[in-house]
Amino acid sequence: MKLQQLRYIWEVARHDLNVSATAQSLYTSQPGISKQIRLLEDELGVEVFARSGKHLTRVTPAGEAILEVAGDILRKVESIKQVAQEFSDERMGTLDVATTHTQARYALPITINSFMQDYPDVSLHMHQGTPMQIAEMAADGSVDFAIATEAMSHFNDLIMMPCYRWNRSVVVPKDHPLAQVSKLTLQDVAQYPIVTYVFGFTGRSKLDDAFNREGLEPKVVFTAVDSDVIKTYVRLGLGVGIIASMAFDEEMDRDLVRLDASHLFEYSTTKIGFRKGTFLRGYMYDFIQKFAPHLTPDVVKQVQSCSNRAEIEELFAHQELPDL
Repeated sequence: MKLQQLRYIWEVARHDLNVSATAQSLYTSQPGISKQIRLLEDELGVEVFARSGKHLTRVTPAGEAILEVAGDILRKVESIKQVAQEFSDERMGTLDVATTHTQARYALPITINSFMQDYPDVSLHMHQGTPMQIAEMAADGSVDFAIATEAMSHFNDLIMMPCYRWNRSVVVPKDHPLAQVSKLTLQDVAQYPIVTYVFGFTGRSKLDDAFNREGLEPKVVFTAVDSDVIKTYVRLGLGVGIIASMAFDEEMDRDLVRLDASHLFEYSTTKIGFRKGTFLRGYMYDFIQKFAPHLTPDVVKQVQSCSNRAEIEELFAHQELPDL
């Protein structure tokens, strides 16, 4: 059994069983990959992939189990490479961060700018997606860090640490009736069509819970994953916008009125997560601390030593988080 064979089956599964696309991504030949997969299956005595003619159709039950172990092995190999690189050149490497548009646009720029100034030889790659996609990327080792508000608790393989709290604002055009309201109520907001985030995205669940508790059914007429898109459709008069407060720019959004809604909704907590067993290089600890100053290297190492999520939650039970 060769490490290369495990990489081939792993990558084929990641490319939706498309051997041609896998070959292109690995800069090798399609027949070469097919041959190595066959050799591995012959050695193991089971099929990893079911076939119809020359085409792979699905992952077999045995293949599912094999792929899970193969993924763990490949991640361990990557960790070994990271260890070696840390000792050979601690200020050079790569950092892959997955997050939502709102985090990337409004919460991360200062952190990333400072990080890149300190580590010009580290190649930083930003991956955007839904919270579920972000958590999946971290769980399967595609990225080093996931930064999100929702969904990460669904993955037991992720270590998650709280970074900051945030809440919501209602945004309306200047001539909208709500622009004259001194203190919003949910009843005020529920009178109008609402433009907000897709469910399960950027704290949307807290918004829905607040309306449900008051026995109100919000008229959500348009949803998006991008705060800037939401503001665009508010400008068009499609409805009242509910966005993360950090996503309102006083200068760029001066044609809109922002109404504080923090008294209407529970605060949401944005967390940074990484896969258990990940070897964190020195610059990775620095990135975490730049984004969340209370997450010092010593604190992160303490979190890594916790055996379960309850211990991690206890560790941060009395931690005051900054508000964005």
